[in-house]
Amino acid sequence: MTVTPDEIDANIDTDIDADIAAVVVTYCSAETIDACLHRLRAAEGVTQIRVVDNASTDGTLEIVQRHAIADPRVRFIANPDNPGFATACNQGAFASSSTWLAFVNPDCWVEPDTLSRLRAHARALAQETGRDALLGVDLANEAGVRDGAARRRDPDFAAMLRSAAARKLDIPVDAAQTLQSVPAISGALMFLPRTLMERIQGFDQDYRLHAEDIDFCRRAREAGAAVAVANDLRVVHVRGVSSRSRPLFVEWHKHRGLWRYFRKFDARRHGAATRMAVWLMIWARGAFAILGKLTRSIMRGGR
Repeated sequence: MTVTPDEIDANIDTDIDADIAAVVVTYCSAETIDACLHRLRAAEGVTQIRVVDNASTDGTLEIVQRHAIADPRVRFIANPDNPGFATACNQGAFASSSTWLAFVNPDCWVEPDTLSRLRAHARALAQETGRDALLGVDLANEAGVRDGAARRRDPDFAAMLRSAAARKLDIPVDAAQTLQSVPAISGALMFLPRTLMERIQGFDQDYRLHAEDIDFCRRAREAGAAVAVANDLRVVHVRGVSSRSRPLFVEWHKHRGLWRYFRKFDARRHGAATRMAVWLMIWARGAFAILGKLTRSIMRGGR
């Protein structure tokens, strides 16, 4: 997919469908949410900001409230418990009315033109192909190290049983492409038209945490949308800030999500023996990850 800079600049305007709703899901995000919201408030084309908080206990909501008082575009939903990332994304999206939706993690720091340029890419792609677009960006940490989750293949769990190489889902950057077509992008930042969100009925709320983004991308592709990464746009992603407070919870739901994804999309193609082997592989890796985190926590506590 090739879109020229001139085409992008020509599409950055203020017409009637230029409005973007930014949806941010928070959980104990006090460390980064202030910077995230300052940047979203300064972002071109953003007319609505919806923050959905999943029962934070660290002062996140107080920070969000200050932004809501200062800027009428900012509204928030304070969930009394934690219904999960997918549910909260849907809450925020359907509490807004903008033509375009941007799901932005509270630890992602967009530039002023990031979202407007994504909108321009999506428009140009729609004009070229007639397809809606689900777009991501090049993600990197504060040191500039790229996040491999920005470009991923669909997981093939049966292949993972036979080959360790199949467990690596990252796809290398193709710098020759402005828009690099990939099966899946990271849920840290996703940009799409509302019409696509409605067509695929939002995120699958039976995921609690992890794997809902690759599910979302797969269903978007099945609905005829293009999924791609804008290689000309980089966003800083300070990974794992919220996860640090509940590492065991995160690992449990990560592997639960992977098992749900397999059952939903691939299990019917395999016999009982393969399904059992995949179950054992997922949960053996989950148990190992949980044990590792418990051990590190005990060691830190003993210092």
